[in-house]
Amino acid sequence: MVSSLLLPIAAVISGFALLVWGADRFVVGAASTGRNLGVSTLIIGLTVVGFGTSAPEILVSGMASWQGNPGLAIGNALGSNIANIALILGAASLIAPLTVHSDTLKREFPILLAVVLFAGVLMADGELGRIDGLLLLGGLCLMLYWLVTLGMRMRRGDPMTEEIAAEIPPEQPLARSLAWLIVGLIVLLVSSRLLVWGAVEIAQSLGVSDLIIGLTIVAIGTSLPELAAAIMSALKKEHDIAIGNIIGSNMFNMLAVLPLPGVIHPGPFAEGVLQRDLPVMTILTLALFAMAYSFGGHRRINRLEGGTMLTAFIAYQTLLYMQS
Repeated sequence: MVSSLLLPIAAVISGFALLVWGADRFVVGAASTGRNLGVSTLIIGLTVVGFGTSAPEILVSGMASWQGNPGLAIGNALGSNIANIALILGAASLIAPLTVHSDTLKREFPILLAVVLFAGVLMADGELGRIDGLLLLGGLCLMLYWLVTLGMRMRRGDPMTEEIAAEIPPEQPLARSLAWLIVGLIVLLVSSRLLVWGAVEIAQSLGVSDLIIGLTIVAIGTSLPELAAAIMSALKKEHDIAIGNIIGSNMFNMLAVLPLPGVIHPGPFAEGVLQRDLPVMTILTLALFAMAYSFGGHRRINRLEGGTMLTAFIAYQTLLYMQS
């Protein structure tokens, strides 16, 4: 058993490493290309970087759906959202309480909540069909339009503007930017194929479902770029960036990652999604909304709240382990 798992485990580890590197090169190339084309720094930060950090989830879910493993793709989308809030923001707020200053984030919180509830309504019948997927992709187009419009109207005094400008990769010649963009995309495609193969082999060897593998190993692994970014932002006191990356990533997961199994491989999904995973993701999103949208008057996620979210993540992973 152990020897038969060595190659799939190696494929998963190397797939994760290449995914992180490929996503970074993709973001560098896309952001620099945008700057060369005259796109504003703020719009690049709100759209290109947000899409780039979700690229691992998008490619992995697309590849899994294409190969007939939609459970892994659905688990990746929902599990990544759960990990982003409970694991990543929980860990980052333990390092430094995260305070919301940006008016942009205050507008994004209700949008994220609406997106999560919309996805839940579409999945309430126990199936994720092509119409559901297309509706979610339509929501993605509306969200991108809204983000671009917001970026064009945003006041210069918004604290998030300076933080984004500091984090955007420096401009490079257009040819080099396009080269990095293409290289990053190719590496993402190859590494996602490698990761999906390894994850499916592990699931079959251990006798667990693709959904569980997607919710655990794959979801946590594809969230590693967000974890690193959130911790670094917390250490540098760039709180709006830390929270904004998670909100953007979660919206992309719901509108760009979750639709893929519906469009590519439509059909019913495991009962555990409705009974366990969707409720957990929705409750965590509501908790984030309540903590950071100033209902308590402090507009921040403190260490106690961060510790509670981290504990919830550990409890959820324990539940998945016991049920698998």
